Amino acid sequence: MPSRKARQQKSRNATTEPAPTCFLCERPMGRKIERHHPVPKSRGGRETAPVHPICHRTIHAALDNKSLERNFASAEALRAHPDIATFITWVRDKDPDFHVPTRQRKRK
Repeated sequence: MPSRKARQQKSRNATTEPAPTCFLCERPMGRKIERHHPVPKSRGGRETAPVHPICHRTIHAALDNKSLERNFASAEALRAHPDIATFITWVRDKDPDFHVPTRQRKRK
């Protein structure tokens, strides 16, 4: 079985497939692609979607798994969350490989 990196590279090189876009911000994907479980794996989720590392970190910094499962399993719901909407506006014009450290979720 080909490595994960080889599968990602093959999918990027395929001329018949459109370039993947990020589940969260909808920008084209860069060199590094992570997979997000819209319904967390710990809550029985199996499907995944491609996301930028910075987008993936933002999702998990803003929301816990219980919230993701109950209220934010769709991209539309995530984009409507105030903190994530602000992030998307900020990251919209950045390069697909842009990355900076992400703040940790505020613990209650």
